[in-house]
Amino acid sequence: MDSSLLQLLAASLLGGLLLLIVVALIVLYMFSEAYPNLRRHEDEKYFFDPASKNRKLFPNLFENPSIELSVIFPAYNEEERIHLALDEALLYLQDRKKKNSSFTYEVIVVDDGSRDKTSNIVLENYVKKHSTDVIRVLTLTKNRGKGGAVRMGVLSCRGKHILFADADGATKFSDVEKLEKSMKELNEKNPEGSAIVCGSRAHLEDDAIATRSVFRTFLMKGFHFLVWFLCVRGIRDTQCGFKLLTRKAANRTFTNMHVERWAFDVDLLYVAQHFKIPIREVAVTWHEVEGSKIIPFWSWLQMGRDILLIRVRYLIGAWKIKENKE
Repeated sequence: MDSSLLQLLAASLLGGLLLLIVVALIVLYMFSEAYPNLRRHEDEKYFFDPASKNRKLFPNLFENPSIELSVIFPAYNEEERIHLALDEALLYLQDRKKKNSSFTYEVIVVDDGSRDKTSNIVLENYVKKHSTDVIRVLTLTKNRGKGGAVRMGVLSCRGKHILFADADGATKFSDVEKLEKSMKELNEKNPEGSAIVCGSRAHLEDDAIATRSVFRTFLMKGFHFLVWFLCVRGIRDTQCGFKLLTRKAANRTFTNMHVERWAFDVDLLYVAQHFKIPIREVAVTWHEVEGSKIIPFWSWLQMGRDILLIRVRYLIGAWKIKENKE
């Protein structure tokens, strides 16, 4: 086969590959919703109050805050572990309230379409005991994914500051004080009122590598590189499920966040950096808890795919960000 034929074949293959990429991008653009779907089922607008045996309407994120801190726990089939997070959080919050009577808070457990008794357990063991002024259950009619559950909780909260945390209690809850201290410093420098503080496990990375297989370490490093290269820079641990936002920052980010599953943190921080919202990372105390929903290999691959699609969709304009100022 002579060189001219080889060059023609290579050019044809390259042309075919470029055409395939263009077609894929067109299809991706056509079948992507430009703005996030914030609609919710009618039942998801209410919480049940065991005291009155009535349903009551949740407030919404666009109203003025009426309390200091809202804590959001997304939960999917967490009947065995939800007590770990709730017992620790409520004990801390109650003790803080005793020391400072002006401190106000709420806890919202978002049941992400669980097939077990997560909602019932929280209602029976916590809501009846503490009242709906302290803890509420938002039960989603279908599974949205962790990001979707967090968003629904944020959209239904009353707090001036909003913390979301994992339902397994992996992060020491009292470390919220570290995040609040950092938040205060950011707000002093940024009178506009938007800020995000991310709990971080980056300081534990060396120990984690020592106990992981080479393959899992490769996947982790590859994921972190993709996040840095394509979406979010300056944050070493985007995936820690312990983040504190001002209400204004939550309004601007969660109403523009498109991803509802595991990679939602990356999308959230991508949007935040788009708006130039100040973000800070703070080391927190974290430990492994049995029962994780993440399947190491497939979950990392899924998140890697989602991160690539986040960048591509924003780049080609398939996903858009509303330039809201409120």
